[in-house]
Amino acid sequence: MIAKIEGLLESVDADKAYVRTPDGLTYELLLPAYTAARLNGSIGRDITLHTLHYLESQAQGATIYPRLAGFLTVTDKRFFELFVTCKGIGNRRALRAMTLSSAQIAGAIADRDLAMLQSLPEVGKRTAETIAVTLKGKVDRFLDALPAGTIGPDGEPAATPSGGLARDALHVLLQLGENRAQAVAWIDRAMSSDKAPADAEALVAEVYRIKGGG
Repeated sequence: MIAKIEGLLESVDADKAYVRTPDGLTYELLLPAYTAARLNGSIGRDITLHTLHYLESQAQGATIYPRLAGFLTVTDKRFFELFVTCKGIGNRRALRAMTLSSAQIAGAIADRDLAMLQSLPEVGKRTAETIAVTLKGKVDRFLDALPAGTIGPDGEPAATPSGGLARDALHVLLQLGENRAQAVAWIDRAMSSDKAPADAEALVAEVYRIKGGG
């Protein structure tokens, strides 16, 4: 079982990446859409992806291919494993549907935000309802997952001041009545800027600047 791959990111497509390891092997990894977008700026750099190895059948099971999916964090991988327990959500469909971060999708599930769930590729009204019902009460551990910009070297949300201020800002925004998934997206954008806020108060102010179209 391949659990993690470290190597040079050679290229990224809309749904996959090619990573060359130090021993000279190049692996093709299927990616969630959100992860693929995040990796576009890392081509030519060394990266670490947490992986999930599974078998995919085609032609009504006549042909079976081994597949390797890659995730930026262990948390993303665990969310994916939970996501595919929903009826009608297979591995490929889940990868295409995950155009938002795990925290954003988990927030939509927790808040029963069917409109946001239906905005995901290949998720219609019935599937959104199935996801909300199936995963109700199971996504709490993913709600405070930090944006990918605060990932530590072990692939988990960084235990740094920036990680703490992102959590603090999220709690403030929720108390102010903001939608959890949207708040995570705003924090993600604010923390990804060249001049990231130095404290939670400044981060909340930057979020509202972004919300206002700034």
